[in-house]
Amino acid sequence: MEKRIAKDLLSIGAVFLRPDEPFTWASGIKSPIYCDNRLTLTAPQVRNDVENGLAEVIRREYPEVEVLMGTSTAGIAHAAIVGHLMNLPMGYVRGSAKDHGRGNQIEGRLEAGQKVVVVEDLISTAGSCIEVVNVLRQAGAKVLGIASIFTYGMKKGLDRLAEANVKNVSLTNLDAVAEVAAETGYIRPEDVARLKKFRDNPSDESWIGGNA
Repeated sequence: MEKRIAKDLLSIGAVFLRPDEPFTWASGIKSPIYCDNRLTLTAPQVRNDVENGLAEVIRREYPEVEVLMGTSTAGIAHAAIVGHLMNLPMGYVRGSAKDHGRGNQIEGRLEAGQKVVVVEDLISTAGSCIEVVNVLRQAGAKVLGIASIFTYGMKKGLDRLAEANVKNVSLTNLDAVAEVAAETGYIRPEDVARLKKFRDNPSDESWIGGNA
């Protein structure tokens, strides 16, 4: 599945690889990769692979799931579609509580003690998805874990997830994308090591310029 989804994301430009012309993240970090999984929603065949893949992962890894909760905003549509496929209720968690109405941060019905899986599109340093998990835990939910489309596999993200005792299972990851990209001629074989060096330490820019 990792390689199939990697090929899907590359085929529609949901993942861009530019090791020779790095992107600059909001944090200022230079990156050889940019991921926009929102594009999967506008590509029906890829969307079908992604949503069925998420459903398969959730059934296999979190068989006790009772409710799906999407992350705001990118995870909402995926949680809704997978919820439909699995005949499960879904909702989503806002970045912050509303300042009007009932002041909800969790949208949708959630009962204390319910077993929840968080649906996320992308995990880098894992900060935002852990915040969602914490909001759900504070509401009394039992969070079984996260199902996500793509993870960079960064050490900081992995450490944060472990510290928060949160399991994540992703459909694909940077390593799989890099390998598929090299196999299809999108990048050079030697660029794979550069991408993995970025993954291991994003603040170390020695991979730029071909220094793997």
